[in-house]
Amino acid sequence: MPTLQLTDFNAICATLGGFVLLFGLVSYAVKERLYLSEALIALLTGVALGPLAANLITPLSYTRTGTREELESITLAFTRLVLGVQLVLAGVQLPKKYLLHEWRSLAMLLGPVMAGMWLVSSLLVWALIPGVGVLGALAAAACVTPTDPILANAIVKGKFADAHIRPALQKIITAESGANDGLGYPFLFLPLYLLAHPAGPALRLWAGDTIGYVVLLSIAYGAAVGWAAKALLHWSSARGLVDRESFLVFAIALALFIVGTCGALGSDDVLACFVAGNVFTLDDWFRLETLDDSLQPTIDMLLNLSIFLWFGAVAPWSALASPRVIGLAVLVLCLRRPPVVLALHRWIPRMRPLRDAVFAGYFGPIGVSAVFYLYVSTEFLVHVDGGDALAETMRAVVWACVVASVVVHGITIPVVKLGTEAGISVSRLSSMSVGRPRGISGFGTRIPGPLEARAAEEGAVVVVVPPPAVVEAAKGGEAEGTGAGAGRLQFVETDGQRARGGEGQ
Repeated sequence: MPTLQLTDFNAICATLGGFVLLFGLVSYAVKERLYLSEALIALLTGVALGPLAANLITPLSYTRTGTREELESITLAFTRLVLGVQLVLAGVQLPKKYLLHEWRSLAMLLGPVMAGMWLVSSLLVWALIPGVGVLGALAAAACVTPTDPILANAIVKGKFADAHIRPALQKIITAESGANDGLGYPFLFLPLYLLAHPAGPALRLWAGDTIGYVVLLSIAYGAAVGWAAKALLHWSSARGLVDRESFLVFAIALALFIVGTCGALGSDDVLACFVAGNVFTLDDWFRLETLDDSLQPTIDMLLNLSIFLWFGAVAPWSALASPRVIGLAVLVLCLRRPPVVLALHRWIPRMRPLRDAVFAGYFGPIGVSAVFYLYVSTEFLVHVDGGDALAETMRAVVWACVVASVVVHGITIPVVKLGTEAGISVSRLSSMSVGRPRGISGFGTRIPGPLEARAAEEGAVVVVVPPPAVVEAAKGGEAEGTGAGAGRLQFVETDGQRARGGEGQ
């Protein structure tokens, strides 16, 4: 007799597939009309479907031992995969020799700016979390220092970004978020080694293992693999040996290869992926060949939805209910990046305009990379005396900052748009309610007499727009009026067209 097979595999496939299907039906309206980020929608859906609510996604049941440590290991592997693919694609999308051309801006962003963000965040954690200690605060702050490439990518792409963000600023934000993700290791392991060892051995380990083996080796490995992949693909394509499908998926396969091999070496696979993506398109050939292709953005979207759906289900929500932790997360968003970028923007060529500095300072999101560094830390702290207490504190701090960033940065653009449109609507209503007897000086002059009636018949409304939008207002031509007298020609607007009034008909 047939029975229901409610296995974990069936449940998670049905849940993930159903969410992607339903989101896909309204994705354009959500992202391009409401300007909501897909990360925010996926995170809230994960909460609704996870153990906190519907219990359709049960992460602990997917582990063999049912322990939190194994679940965190799964989450760490998931973040590595998503970051690896995202950072190769970020490197591929940058123009030819971009890192070389923009080295001045990147040097400031990856040096003084990143260090300033780390120190400010550390001070906030140390001041607000009792008993965490200076080294613990530095370790927790290192997790939230890098800007997240996945959330940054959502900010600098789309209709709103194309209309309001200069392309040069979009590119530098992408490059910064890709590079500083991999460079989080030195900031993280300096306090961790000092917690585990005396100062001398700790500094030697930090210089040798972290700077030498993890960072420098990953840069060299990523550059070598990216160069070899570029040369091999050129050779194969020139001889007609590669089909279009394999060509398009090449960058994603490159990311998987680097995550696996560099991870097996124990080096920084995240940084290696970003370097490989840049070297792979050093001549711009692959980027231009795939410019109009939708495969890479499609894979990108699926990974984004999946990881934030998972985050919604696995986040330690009970630990985030503390007002102290919530307040810390808000202060980190406000003070970690904006003051540092504004203080140094004159020395960052791509952010010298104040408007660009304000935008780049505000939109420094905390996301997948923070969770990645959190679980790298907790794996290390298992072997440190007293590390369990610090690990618990770091879980609460980092997850609170991630959730706050996803929510705040996810609703900022729609809130700004809504506020702007509400202000314009109030201005229109105020201007329409106060009529002027004659002339077109000022905006919102009421249309008197037959012209007003004509506008009403055509379903038009008076437009209240600042210069230079008023380009067709006539400077003469009396319209017959009734009552208070005649009025000048005025602007009226329907849903898709403008009506002009001349002399009264």
